[in-house]
Amino acid sequence: MSEHTAGLSAYGRHLLRSATRFLSRRVRAGGARARRSVVPALQMTLAGVGAYVAAEQLLGHDAPIFAAVAALLAMGFTREPRIRKVLEVAVGCTLGVLIGDLLVHAFGSGALVALGVVFISVMLARFLDSGPVLAMQMGLQALLVVMLPAPVDSPLGPFTRSVDAVIGGVTALLIALLTPKDPRSEPVRELKAVSDELSRALRETATALRSSDSREAWHALIRSRGIQPKIDDVAKAITAARELTRYSPAHRRHRPYMRRIEHAADKLDLAVRSLRVVTRRAISVIDHAALSDAGMESLATVLEELADGSVLISRAVVEPGPGFERGMQAAQDALAAVAAKLHPKHLGIEALEGETEVLLLRTMVVDLLEATGMPHDEADEHLPVL
Repeated sequence: MSEHTAGLSAYGRHLLRSATRFLSRRVRAGGARARRSVVPALQMTLAGVGAYVAAEQLLGHDAPIFAAVAALLAMGFTREPRIRKVLEVAVGCTLGVLIGDLLVHAFGSGALVALGVVFISVMLARFLDSGPVLAMQMGLQALLVVMLPAPVDSPLGPFTRSVDAVIGGVTALLIALLTPKDPRSEPVRELKAVSDELSRALRETATALRSSDSREAWHALIRSRGIQPKIDDVAKAITAARELTRYSPAHRRHRPYMRRIEHAADKLDLAVRSLRVVTRRAISVIDHAALSDAGMESLATVLEELADGSVLISRAVVEPGPGFERGMQAAQDALAAVAAKLHPKHLGIEALEGETEVLLLRTMVVDLLEATGMPHDEADEHLPVL
């Protein structure tokens, strides 16, 4: 085999391995996404078919397609607050259909009427709400009303489709409120991911200090910056869960727990912001050789202990009931022990850059203690007086 042929063969094997890894990742991601979507898919199915059957069997409407469409669109798949989203889309569908019915009743159908109906619907949606969802739904429903033939022999006349849209929206809202979706699951999963990434970034920074490797510290900084989208996901999940616990009778008992989770998420957000500053300062400490080996080791040990405390928070948030309180208490004890060490002299640090790093860590450990539920003043008392 020639050298050129061997090179092409090796390149082909590399492409095959890359394609295999890509497909494997896609299959795993798709499988995980499908597993998480079983309940929402069942909800969408129940809403669409249920609204259609209700309009057809209870009200006697002929082919009430707008009831099914409104229900399916209102349920959907979204990370936004679910109750608000269902209401927003349901209202959008109903208003779009109603405007279309009114203008078709007044001016008839046709392309010119469709232009006017869709434009008026979209402009009214922009007047009522700044979000894109309402405008899209109102425009879509108005267009369908103009283009599809109106039902005949209906006691409601041209407004049958408007009633169907109302039925679809109400059906979707009832299903969103009454189906047994645990509002805690998504916020807890997202918050655990934040805490786990925080712990990894702390350990990477500790490793960088021990090995005096600023490149490793840069990796930790990149990881800590990458936590922000996860924090945004936590905020969205908590908002959706808070709405569900506020309006759904089945989930009101979870409101105190969700308040604790929201408080922990807010404080972990502050801790991550502090971590980014700590990691940038660590890069400077390494590049300028500002600390002795003993000082580097002391800082690395503190960072690893903070990572251990973050792991305990991660474990606590997934524990229901008394397990949550016990887990947070264990995290408090571990973090309070770290806080008691955070004095430059206790850590054998004398250089200004090292002292600055200790001051930044003091802020971060207070944030983490507050994430466990400890009041700010009490958390501050665990720090040695400077």
